[in-house]
Amino acid sequence: MTDSNLPQGRDSLTEDLLWRGLIQDSTGLDELRELLDGGRATFYVGFDPTAPSLHVGHLMQVITARRLQLAGHRPLLLVGGATGQIGDPKESAERTLNSPEVVAGWVERIREQLSPFVTYSGENAAQLVNNLDWTGEMSVVEFLRDVGKHFPVNKMLAREVVRARLETGISFTEFSYQLLQANDFFELHRRYGCRLQYGGSDQWGNITAGVDYVRRRGAGPVEAFTTPLVTKSDGTKFGKSESGAIWLDPQMTSPYAFYQFWINADDRDVSRYLRYFSFRSREELEELEKATAERPQARLAQRALAEELTTLVHGEREMAQAVAASQALFGRGSLDDLAPETLRAALTEAGLVHLDELPDVAGLLKESGLVPSMKEARRVIAEGGAYVNNTRISEVDATVSADDLLHGRYLVLRRGKRSFAGVELRG
Repeated sequence: MTDSNLPQGRDSLTEDLLWRGLIQDSTGLDELRELLDGGRATFYVGFDPTAPSLHVGHLMQVITARRLQLAGHRPLLLVGGATGQIGDPKESAERTLNSPEVVAGWVERIREQLSPFVTYSGENAAQLVNNLDWTGEMSVVEFLRDVGKHFPVNKMLAREVVRARLETGISFTEFSYQLLQANDFFELHRRYGCRLQYGGSDQWGNITAGVDYVRRRGAGPVEAFTTPLVTKSDGTKFGKSESGAIWLDPQMTSPYAFYQFWINADDRDVSRYLRYFSFRSREELEELEKATAERPQARLAQRALAEELTTLVHGEREMAQAVAASQALFGRGSLDDLAPETLRAALTEAGLVHLDELPDVAGLLKESGLVPSMKEARRVIAEGGAYVNNTRISEVDATVSADDLLHGRYLVLRRGKRSFAGVELRG
C-alpha cells in the first residue's frame, strides 16, 4: 500500500509526523526514526468499545494508522473486548460497567467502522485483533502471577488519574486497567512481532507501562509515541456540536451533519486540523493555508477538510450529497436533487418542525421559529425576504399545497439569505 502524498525526498515519515504535530511524547525520537524510517514495522493502536460507535475524537488514531500503513508499516487494530468491559479510570468517578453481551456487540460494530481506513491485503496487510482472545483465557492466578508481579504499586499510584481518585476512592477493577493494556503490548509483540504502540497523550502512562512490561519480560526492543489531544481554540470540547457528539456511524450522526462539523471549524483551528487529518502533501497544505489567510471568507480550508474527511468516512456519494445540500439550502442548487435522507438530515440540523396540516406561508414561518409572530412573518413576506423551497414568496396571504412538498413530506423555509428551517408533514 503506497500513496503519492507521502513525504518523498525532503522529509522522512518521522519528520512529516513531527511537522504535522502528530508526535507529542515518545520513548525516544532517535529510536522512533530508526523504526519508522528504516523499514517495515508492525504497530498497534487500541480502541475500547465504550459506545456503539467511534466518534471524531478517534479520528486522530484511525487516520494515523492509515498514514503509517501508507508508509509501508503493518497495522494491528485492537478492539478491546476485554478492556472495554472494565474501562480506563476517569478522574471524577467510577465508570459504568457494561455487560459482556453489550460490549461484544459494540466490538463488532467498531471493527466494521475501522475497515475502510486501512487495507487488508498486501505485504503490510492490516489485521483486526481483540484482546479478549488472550485475556479471556487467563485465570486470576495466572494474571496475578505472570502479569501482576512485574508492576510496582508505587509506580501505578503515581499515575495522575489514579492520584486524583485516591481520596474519593478507586476500585481494584479500574486500578488494574493499566496491567491489562500493558499485557496487550506483550501479547501482540509475542504473537505478531509488534514493536510500536501509539495512542492519545492521555494514555502515556498506560503506554509506557506497556513498554516497561515488555522489557521486564525480556522481550523487545519496543517503542511508543503519543499524539496530542485535539482541542478547540475557544475552549469547547473537540468532537461536540450543539446537537451532541459527532459519531462515525451514519445512523447516529448523518453524513451531512458530519460534513457541517468540519465546515464550521474555527479559523483558528482549521490549519491544525488539516495537518492532523489530511493526506495532502506539506506543499499543498502550505499553499492552502496561504490562500485561506488571503481569503478567509471563502473558507477554502474548511471546505477542503470537510470534503476529504466526509469522503474518507462516508464515501464520495454521501460527500457529494452533503455539498449539494449545503448549496441547495441557501438557494445555490436544486433541492429536487437531494436524496430524502440527506434532506431530512440537513433540515434536522437546522430545526425541523412536524405538523399535521399546512398553514399559510406566514403561519409556516412562525411555526418553524424563523419569526416570533404572525405580524413579523407578514412583514418579512412583504419585504421579499421569505422563501419556500428556494422560491421567493411575495404575497402576504400565500399558501402551499401537497404538491409543493419535497419527497411528498418536506418544505424548506428560508428567511433572508442565511436563516432556514424545515417542515415535515406527518402522515
